[in-house]
Amino acid sequence: MIRAALIALACGLLFGAGLAVSGMTNPARVIGFLDIAGAFDPTLAFVMLGALAPMSLAWRLKARMERPLAAQKFTVPTATVLDAPLVIGALLFGVGWGVTGLCPGPALTNLALSPLPAAVFVSAMASGMALYRMLRPNAPSTPQE
Repeated sequence: MIRAALIALACGLLFGAGLAVSGMTNPARVIGFLDIAGAFDPTLAFVMLGALAPMSLAWRLKARMERPLAAQKFTVPTATVLDAPLVIGALLFGVGWGVTGLCPGPALTNLALSPLPAAVFVSAMASGMALYRMLRPNAPSTPQE
């Protein structure tokens, strides 16, 4: 349990550092990436492309492992159906991302960098999560195999 928590902490710190170093904690960069008809900023595309190499390696390593380092089994999403909750959730996420320039990772990182605006976003995000749990109490909270 402590090992899993330490691995999660290390991964979170690495992810947050990557967001900060790449400038992706700055909402203006994300909004610039989404503004394809105006002041387009391709930085986010390079960050996404840069993430492909380590993720490709991770999938190859996963295929060779019996179980993860800090869990009893791999939990990989297996859903293949595009249902209304998925589409509506994706639309809400996209609109929120486009309006604020923040998504969950950068928002949590911004709690250390610009606490007040980030706290408003994170509070709204947590409220949305709580509302989901109230409306769908039997929904799984982690990916199911």
